[in-house]
Amino acid sequence: MKYTQLGRTGLKVSRLVLGTMNFGPQTDEAAAHSIMDAALASGINYFDTANVYGQGENKGRTEEIIGSWFAQGGARRDKTVLATKVYGNMTADNSHVWPNHDRLSAVNIRRSVEASLKRLRTDYIDIYQFHHIDRATPFEEIWQAVDVLVQQGKILYAGSSNFPGYKIAQANETAARHGRVGLVSEQCLYNLAERRAEMEVIPAAQEYGVGIIPWSPLQGGLLGGVLKKESEGKRRKAGRSASSLENTEVREQVQRYEDLLDKHGIEPGEAALAWLLTRPGVTGPIVGPRTQEQLDSALRAVELELSEEVLTGLDEIFPGPGPSPEAFAW
Repeated sequence: MKYTQLGRTGLKVSRLVLGTMNFGPQTDEAAAHSIMDAALASGINYFDTANVYGQGENKGRTEEIIGSWFAQGGARRDKTVLATKVYGNMTADNSHVWPNHDRLSAVNIRRSVEASLKRLRTDYIDIYQFHHIDRATPFEEIWQAVDVLVQQGKILYAGSSNFPGYKIAQANETAARHGRVGLVSEQCLYNLAERRAEMEVIPAAQEYGVGIIPWSPLQGGLLGGVLKKESEGKRRKAGRSASSLENTEVREQVQRYEDLLDKHGIEPGEAALAWLLTRPGVTGPIVGPRTQEQLDSALRAVELELSEEVLTGLDEIFPGPGPSPEAFAW
């Protein structure tokens, strides 16, 4: 495994981040424990989750599964850089939310971190992330709540998820005025097929020393060899990849992508991850394996070095928006 600093911090994290959203809904507790053991054994030390993972009436279940894994001992917690999130409410159907039981008020941040610590069976969270922007709560209040948690030893760093570039700037400028560290990471939707983050989010993150953690690196399976699997009868299209492939232009684009990688003997999913590891500002993509086989594939991507010919071909198939602000200003 290869490691890097998380943004401008001194924290060393693996170039792959283990995403746990499938733990509970699609992967049972025993299988999830096996995947986490294998990830740690391979050198992955950065685990990501959220208080709402588990879905519906089982929100919080994913954190509980991680907590029961920590409880097995063996220095599991000590070796893990643990990141979880706050924002969403914990009701089963997102309705009838009691006032102050969601978003980023100081009240909800305090309540949510205590609940996550209990489910995770730990006394601290390494990176506490804001799952979405909260337009109603000023950053002065958010950072005050974070300060209290840091002083209590319950969290070490703060990060964001799904923030636009201007909110990253606003958050860190507010933090700087008060002598605080501010955001150290940003989780955003970023992959070969979805490169809009290059316009504002990634430039802002680089300017402020915020590590980029791409989620959905395979664009919901679209970049994982979906057409080949479809032709071989190995997988039915579902979710984002199914709706995307209804567009003829997208389908042709994906076919060109798979043909390019087949020519070079590279697995599509591994290429998509390896490409992200070449991108400026990227700490490491989140991989959410449901099986050991999927984890093994992700691990191979860390060692995969894409040639200039392949990188040029990928850019031609999935062109980015260009440098900011030149791409939209001139």
